[in-house]
Amino acid sequence: MTRALPQDHAIQQLMLQAKQSQLSRRRLLQGAGVGMSALALAACAAPAGSDATDISESDSSLVWASWPSYIDEDLSGHSSTLKAFTGETGISVEYKPIVKDNVGFYLTMKDQLSLGQPTGADIICVSDWMAARLIRFGYAQKFDDANIPNKKNLTKSLSSPDFDPNREYSLPWQSGFIGLAWNTDEYPKGLVSVEQLWNEELKGNVVVLAEMRHTMGMLLLAQGVDISDEGWGIDEFKKASAVLEDNLASRHILGVYGSDYIDKLKSGEALAGFARAGDIAVLNAQAGYEKFKFLLPGSRGTFFTDSLVIPAGAQHKANAEKLLNFYYDPAVATEVVEWIRCVSPVDGTLEYAIENFPKLASNQFTFPNATAMSRASTFRTLNTTDDQSFNAEFRRITGKG
Repeated sequence: MTRALPQDHAIQQLMLQAKQSQLSRRRLLQGAGVGMSALALAACAAPAGSDATDISESDSSLVWASWPSYIDEDLSGHSSTLKAFTGETGISVEYKPIVKDNVGFYLTMKDQLSLGQPTGADIICVSDWMAARLIRFGYAQKFDDANIPNKKNLTKSLSSPDFDPNREYSLPWQSGFIGLAWNTDEYPKGLVSVEQLWNEELKGNVVVLAEMRHTMGMLLLAQGVDISDEGWGIDEFKKASAVLEDNLASRHILGVYGSDYIDKLKSGEALAGFARAGDIAVLNAQAGYEKFKFLLPGSRGTFFTDSLVIPAGAQHKANAEKLLNFYYDPAVATEVVEWIRCVSPVDGTLEYAIENFPKLASNQFTFPNATAMSRASTFRTLNTTDDQSFNAEFRRITGKG
């Protein structure tokens, strides 16, 4: 399938130059002075849906690309819910925990998406802001709701996002909190504020996250910015990013990591930093005790949602829809949450947990009440200008995004 070049003349020229001279992506961006996110956005400006043929009837399989430690998976890599799904439907699932960060993952499949070709995954898990981008560019296939009757169990608070008002192209997988975490063995005094990450005794042992909204959300909140409000912009962003830049330049921060920040905490190279509540719960389960603490600081933490999308070009759409339906059963959804300790988007999970996992039901990072939710903010939806300028600044400082 041939797609038209983007309408922006400057981007057309960049793309043509890249083809003619075989420039690398990095050389193209550096030479033209255009940020990677800007080029990626422009290069996807001609959506035309997907011409993929669904072969689900003849091929009972699918590939699921997701984040590490994001399913009920034991130390040998086996998932009881995936086994149950295969037993119930006859569909085999190859689960690939290959998503380290949204932008990096997107860049691995951008070219296939732009051509309507298979990406190697039939269903993918990305953050809502990336799901919004895929939908906007026509890179997500529309669901056949007849294959997902359990969609009715989607919690109301997540049912009508501005980027997908009827959830026709995306369904939430999990939500969760970003806050502060530290190694209690090596740093028993702990943390109560973002500012304490910059204490001298933590120099060289702090990790921050490659997801711009996670790291910058925490830094902005620490400076009193309400990240869910529309009344702030690049000035506030740069003031907060200066803190990040200073602490990277001084090597106070060990590094900026995707999901591999978990490995840095586990190895002891990192003693503290920004983290996802669910990841810390998994680390503690692996350690056998509460080796790491997680806390939402007084300035609040951030709240995120990751969603499942069937990408353009995927050839097992009906199989993927059956997977969605399976995981929107409250009993199945609760079993996943019991392992990964995130916030399920499926109504009925709390009731199931109260009956079957009473300790889990009282966990405020998994089943948060109004008080817990008041201690976290969701990063506002960004317009194109803010999206590009924020990401360009973050990329300039971190080399990520």
